[in-house]
Amino acid sequence: MDDWETLPGRLIVVSGPSGSGKSTLVRLALGRPDVRVRLSISATTRAPRTGEEHGKAYYFMGREDFTAQRERGEFLESAEVHGHLYGTPAGPVRESLARGECVLLEIDVQGALLVRERVPSALLVFVNVPSFEVLESRLRARATDSEETIARRLANARWEVDQAHRYDFSVMNSDLERAVDDLVALFVQHGCGG
Repeated sequence: MDDWETLPGRLIVVSGPSGSGKSTLVRLALGRPDVRVRLSISATTRAPRTGEEHGKAYYFMGREDFTAQRERGEFLESAEVHGHLYGTPAGPVRESLARGECVLLEIDVQGALLVRERVPSALLVFVNVPSFEVLESRLRARATDSEETIARRLANARWEVDQAHRYDFSVMNSDLERAVDDLVALFVQHGCGG
């Protein structure tokens, strides 16, 4: 039963390359009082970063469990990114959409394009940065990734930026406050705030 288009809620997908600031943008936008959007929690096989809690940042799981759930069709989308599996558990998203709520997926570009195939009415928002130099400096400032991981993320970022034209909207994250305002305005414009 793949009737995502008949659900009364609004599905919004925000993605962009690693280091684009999408997590910060989403967190700040969802903190605004005029926004009515529920953030979907993704599942991943990667290890938690410092400060990340199971069930809040992600559902952290082993590769075997993830693969079994994927084979049972329990993910709206799933993809392998930077050597780890990521996916959006379908059940909670479907339940929220059935209640008429706005649901936001903060996922990678591969996942966003899979969601577009399955839910053509989903609103796709791409978070971009002024240059690859900015992206690289943000990734290095995190101080959470090895040199090899940073190189892989930058290589993936080139492909991801090339996919921006497949999105409904793009938000340039060169000025954080303005980018948050732009994202909030999109939410309100599409019935998820005001």
